[in-house]
Amino acid sequence: MASLNLVDAYAKFGAKAGVRAQSAIAADGAVVLSCASTYFGHHAVGVLRYQDRLSRETEKARGTVQLGEHLARARDESLPVRAVIVSRTALRGGKSSRTVHVRSDIVGKVTSFDGDLFVVDFRRIPVPEKPVTKRR
Repeated sequence: MASLNLVDAYAKFGAKAGVRAQSAIAADGAVVLSCASTYFGHHAVGVLRYQDRLSRETEKARGTVQLGEHLARARDESLPVRAVIVSRTALRGGKSSRTVHVRSDIVGKVTSFDGDLFVVDFRRIPVPEKPVTKRR
């Protein structure tokens, strides 16, 4: 799986975002969310839970305010949430490398948001079965 930059990852879902985006609204109305890989956990069978806090991202105030607005809208309007996964790998000298990829196979729903703590439950998108054709 090739790593993308955030702009390209968001574009895969039809959303425009900057290089440090935390969220955006896609053309289809879905919320596209940058998810740190370390905040995922398996909540139940078939549910991948993402849990994080807005207060974790204090240095990006504008993006954090926008993320809060997007989460509240997704919760209140039952908008689908699409995941852009951001992973960090420690390198020598205290530096880190960032890997970004999209998860187009899952869709989420904001199940809880109190203004800081938010929870998004992701489930696999069902793949339609191909019709069986009979040969003569």
